[in-house]
Amino acid sequence: MKTDELIALLASGEGPVDRHALARRLGQALLVGLLGAVLLTVALYGVRSDLAEVARTPLYWAKLALPGSLALLALWLTHRLARPGVRGGAVWGLLGVPLLLVWLGAAISLYGAPLEVRSELIFGRTWRTCALNISLLSTPVFIAVFWALRGLAPTRLRQAGAAGGLLAGATATLAYCLHCPEMQVPFWGVWYLLGMLLPTALGAVLGPRLLRW
Repeated sequence: MKTDELIALLASGEGPVDRHALARRLGQALLVGLLGAVLLTVALYGVRSDLAEVARTPLYWAKLALPGSLALLALWLTHRLARPGVRGGAVWGLLGVPLLLVWLGAAISLYGAPLEVRSELIFGRTWRTCALNISLLSTPVFIAVFWALRGLAPTRLRQAGAAGGLLAGATATLAYCLHCPEMQVPFWGVWYLLGMLLPTALGAVLGPRLLRW
């Protein structure tokens, strides 16, 4: 076969690239992972009995705002880093905004509380298990997101892995809020963040191995 014929053969099936293929792949992975995290939450821990009541309070939606905002930023980061040569850029810095807000709220809460109850605001009743529970619930999202990334073309593998891990951790935290009884801002600012940090660190470690192409 001549070179020109080979080039023509290789190009014969070429067509325009679907502009939404990346977003669709990540969206499908996130949907499957979130469903898995919710099912795990219900199966392992159950849904808090007063969920319908607390869901009508602003504090509960503030509780969801922390992992929700981090999940959106992590999805943006993952979407960017799934493309070759693209940097995370200023999006990494934007992650600090919800962190600063929750820490500010925690500081105000602790400042206004009597000394004898401040430790309870930080540790609550479930500090020993909270971060580990979130990490466990992040497993289906982690697997789904890394499956999506492996079918794309990231080149900054450690960053892409960290972003995917954060997306998994934040999504799992949203699911965990169906069960978690803790309603103290200082608690979220420590143990929720630690639960999200664990899959983020794991993603950064595994990214160079799992996402090579």
